[in-house]
Amino acid sequence: MNESGSVSYQLVDAVALVTIDDGKANALGHEVLGGLEAALDQASADKAGAMVIKGRDGKFSAGFDLSVMTAGVEQARELLARGARLGLSIFECDRPVVLAVTGHALAMGGILLCSADIRVGASGPFKIGLNEVRIGMPVPSFAVELCRDRLSPRHFNQAIQLGHIHSPEEALAAGFLDELVDPEAVESRAMEIAAELASVIHHGPFKTTRSNVRGELAGQLRDGLERDMALFDVTG
Repeated sequence: MNESGSVSYQLVDAVALVTIDDGKANALGHEVLGGLEAALDQASADKAGAMVIKGRDGKFSAGFDLSVMTAGVEQARELLARGARLGLSIFECDRPVVLAVTGHALAMGGILLCSADIRVGASGPFKIGLNEVRIGMPVPSFAVELCRDRLSPRHFNQAIQLGHIHSPEEALAAGFLDELVDPEAVESRAMEIAAELASVIHHGPFKTTRSNVRGELAGQLRDGLERDMALFDVTG
């Protein structure tokens, strides 16, 4: 097992298991983002057939580290851009990515849900969604489009424009999640799905199909990141 601060990596047969656990809310600061970037690179080097990213008990991720996001516009834009690149890397990953959504997933945590292939959520009193407009931040274009790609059109405006926070059952209907299980079964179910995908999917055809399905949108979002960041303002 490889550990880098709050992120650990373990290859379990053909599945790369990545765990985020900062002992608190799993906020996405530079350390955690760096650990996730390294995990994606390691999964590629290991030729893993699939990847699982899981949170800690009760918390998948509360989103970006607010101490950085409120430190100033440039600091917020720098962290946001790094998070955007990570989300796009997951969106374009050349192996299936399964998320073990162990609890709350808010803001960038919710955006990551829309970057992955399969999302297994924990049933319970958890909050899932993009609450940016309710905490004084805009939803950047890259996040809007990643979510538009995965969310139900019927739920999209409420989720993104109005910042509705979903229960796990609502998140399942909206498209943030693909299935719900008891909290203690989230990791095992995500690993089961990933192992099955790793055993049946051929890497070359998957990679080509991934590009066919997501490459154009991902390219547009990458090309627009500089403008996207320039428009991002946390001053209200």
